[in-house]
Amino acid sequence: MPTLTYKKAGVDIDLADKLVDYIRKKAPAIGGFTGLVPLKLGGAGEWLLAATTDGVGTKLKLAFELDRHQTVGIDLVAMCANDLITCGAKPLLFLDYYAVGRLDLERSKRVLDGILEGCRLGRLVLLGGETAEMPGFYLPGEYDLAGFAVGIVRKDEVIDGSKISPGDLILGLPSSGVHSNGFSLVRKAFHGRELRERARKLLTPTRIYVPDIQRLVEGLRRSGQTVLGLSHITGGGIPENVPRILPKNCRAAFRKKAWKVPAVFREIQGRGNVPEAEMWRTFNMGIGMAVVIRPNALELSRKLLPDALLIGEIVPGKAGVVFK
Repeated sequence: MPTLTYKKAGVDIDLADKLVDYIRKKAPAIGGFTGLVPLKLGGAGEWLLAATTDGVGTKLKLAFELDRHQTVGIDLVAMCANDLITCGAKPLLFLDYYAVGRLDLERSKRVLDGILEGCRLGRLVLLGGETAEMPGFYLPGEYDLAGFAVGIVRKDEVIDGSKISPGDLILGLPSSGVHSNGFSLVRKAFHGRELRERARKLLTPTRIYVPDIQRLVEGLRRSGQTVLGLSHITGGGIPENVPRILPKNCRAAFRKKAWKVPAVFREIQGRGNVPEAEMWRTFNMGIGMAVVIRPNALELSRKLLPDALLIGEIVPGKAGVVFK
């Protein structure tokens, strides 16, 4: 059976990384999960405006296949809001871009209802957006979605990973499934009826972590403790997303046995003959958000987030990830 990789499925992560490197050279402010820009609000200390953008990706193909459109809007908001909160920002507003070849009113209402539900879960106001009808540009019945989330954070309360040090602990918040990454590979692993039979489960919307993270950040702050780093586990998986928040002298060591990888990922791996390393670099593997805390914050963190799992620790070494 041929080996399936994300690249063979049509997505080249390495090439995308090179493009990001190019953009960073042209626009040095780009780099983290969230973009930050200073605001001067007169006498209240320095605030930063936080902003993110993302889409749903080829998960939309499953929505088209089943004619189920009520949850992809949640995915859209989740992918933006979960990035936004990694810097400690308070979510404020959301904008959407909805592009179709020909407008179907009932389908569009379902899509927008999902966006509104995502905004409710993510504590965002849907402030506006754009519906673009472009005849001949999309196949009949298909559309694309993009979103933009904006928040605000005090400069002295930004969570950026800079205070992480060896000995700190890593908590993992479980994912709700595949979320919205890796679907180009999923659609290669399963074909025809196999994909349709699993599509309903695969369409489970991305978990929105805003209420959980806000509760954790505020709860620890009241006790004089702090969240040191937050990593949203999206495309690139744990190996590529966690290093984005690590100082140069810190390495993240994960214990694979600390959580059970959901069966859906092992099914994808088996059906597609996907190498183990490729699975971890493509999917969240059951962990949607990684949280770095001091050891003395563990007990309170577990009270604030009952489903959080202790999945690793920070060790000395070059910024990166190792699995035990």
